[in-house]
Parts: sequence; C-alpha cells; structure tokens
Amino acid sequence: MSPREPVPFAFLAEADRFRSNVTPPPRRRASTAEMAGRWLLGLTLVAGLVGALILAMPALSTPSGTPTQQSQASQGH
Repeated sequence: MSPREPVPFAFLAEADRFRSNVTPPPRRRASTAEMAGRWLLGLTLVAGLVGALILAMPALSTPSGTPTQQSQASQGH
C-alpha cells in the first residue's frame, strides 16, 4: 500500500473568490391578468373556508335550550 498523497485544495479557495461577470436577467413583472387571477384564487379559497365554517356552525354547537332526552330504561319503565 502506498502512502496517500495530499490533495491540493487550492482550487476550492479560488472558487470562493470567483465572481461571475454575467448578470441574471431582471425578474419579469406579473401582468395585470395574472395578478387578478391570483387575487381571485385567494379570494375564492378564503370564501370557501368561511362558507364551510358558517355551514358547519349549527352542527358544531350543542343545543342549550332543549332538554336532554332520557331513555325509558333510565326512567324505570
């Protein structure tokens, strides 16, 4: 077995100093139609969640004014 030679890592130090002279293209702004579509989608989602909550409220609430039914077995019949 031959002893391992040290690997020069100078190229890593050079890579840290390297800066590209190529600038990325500017970000494209969303068009008015895209912005309106995003707003409409968000509004639809929020309205759906609120509507589901409103429809579920009667099922989630317990009736407080009505007396609880008792079975005949608990009344001794």
